[in-house]
Amino acid sequence: MTVQPEGTVLDYTVTWLEMTECPSYPWPALPATHPATLLHAEAPPVWYFLSLYDAVGRDYAWEDMHKEDPATLQAWLSDPAVDLYTLIMKGWPQGFFVLDASRPPVTEMAYFGLVPEAVGQGLGTYLLRTAILTAWGRKGIERLSVNTCTLDHPRALQNYQANGFTPVRRETLARTLTRARDLSRIPE
Repeated sequence: MTVQPEGTVLDYTVTWLEMTECPSYPWPALPATHPATLLHAEAPPVWYFLSLYDAVGRDYAWEDMHKEDPATLQAWLSDPAVDLYTLIMKGWPQGFFVLDASRPPVTEMAYFGLVPEAVGQGLGTYLLRTAILTAWGRKGIERLSVNTCTLDHPRALQNYQANGFTPVRRETLARTLTRARDLSRIPE
């Protein structure tokens, strides 16, 4: 098992991507072998968002939202322009996405991902395309943005590009881990 301990300094590259028109692909269907449902959370509590954030992002060093003031985070989650969707299968979350349209005419896919147990089950394309088409279904959207980094799933950037996003900017940054990161849980 390879673990990067708390305090490890990591260099990483962030890529910002966007699309300026709705893609032509149809609404995706869930794989027939995966009966699931997509639920829209109305003003979810902070603990719910952070539990999804941790379940999806713990292995990818998603730590920033834990530094946010809970009241500020709750105000963001309660904003009518922010929507959180959770993919539920077998009674528990498989993944989630958050769309933030608080800066029109841009909608940001602020968070997107699957829990480790759902990776490789054929759910990623369904969830990503559903997130994209849900965003484009909003009134007044002119641009959909997302970002990913080299700490995220190794195929994240190529998946965003394969589904219609174009890179518009890159930046190399560094961060210090605030908790250990288990690299053995990250798919190759």
